[in-house]
Amino acid sequence: DYMVYMFKYDSVHRRFEGDVSAKDGKLYINGKGITVYAEKDPANIPWKDAGAEYIVESTGVFTTVEKAAAHLKGGAKKVIISAPSADAPMFVCGVNLDAYDPKYTVISNASCTTNCLAPLAKVVNDKFGIVEGLMSTIHATTATQKTVDGPSAKDWRGGRAVNNNIIPSSTGAAKAVGKVIPSLNGKLTGLAFRVPTLDVSVVDLVVRLEKPTTYEAIKGALREASQSPELKDIIAYTEDAVVSTDFVG
Repeated sequence: DYMVYMFKYDSVHRRFEGDVSAKDGKLYINGKGITVYAEKDPANIPWKDAGAEYIVESTGVFTTVEKAAAHLKGGAKKVIISAPSADAPMFVCGVNLDAYDPKYTVISNASCTTNCLAPLAKVVNDKFGIVEGLMSTIHATTATQKTVDGPSAKDWRGGRAVNNNIIPSSTGAAKAVGKVIPSLNGKLTGLAFRVPTLDVSVVDLVVRLEKPTTYEAIKGALREASQSPELKDIIAYTEDAVVSTDFVG
C-alpha cells in the first residue's frame, strides 16, 4: 500500500494520473504487474521466476562486480550498476558504447553527473582538444543528506542541514570521464556543491584547449552535436532563458 501511495504522489513529478494498485505481492501500474521483493541479499532474489533478465542495481550499495554479480545467482543475465564502480566496465551513452563487449555480465553506467559531463567533454575534446579542465556541479539534494544537522558517514559538511545551506562536496565525475574517454584520463578535476533543490543539477565545465577557438565556435559545435544521429537523444541545445525547473521530466 505504501508503494502505491509513493508512486501516485510525487513531490517533484506530481501526481501520477494512471491506475496504481497492489495485489498478491505485485505492484500494478496501468494493469501491468510488477513483482516486488524485500530482500537484503541480491543472491536470494529469484529473478528468473519474475522473468527479469536485465537488472538495474540502484541501491548504491552493491557497486563492485563481485557484489553486483550476486543478482546473477537468481537467474539474471546482465546487471547495470547505476553508479560509479571501482572495477566494473563503465559506459556512458553517446560516448563509449562501441567499446561494449557482450561477454560483460556486470557493467556500470557511471553517475548522473558523469552522464552529463562526458558527452559534453567528448564533443569539445573531439573538436578542439582538451589540455586540462575543471568541472563544477551544482547538485540537487540527494537522499543521504540531512534535513537537520546530524552525523554523516561521508564527511562533516555532509551532515549539515540541506534546507538552508550550500554544501561543498566531493565528486568522482571528472575522474570517471577519464575511464570512458581514455584520452582525457588525468586531465579533468572537479568539485560539487549540494543545494536545497529537489531535482535537476548543473555541470559547469572550464577547459584549456589545444586549438585556438571562439565562444561562438564552441556553441556551434555543441549545437551541431545535438542534431547528430549519435547524440541527438543525449544532448539538447538551447539559448532560451531557462531555469532548473524547466528541465524536470
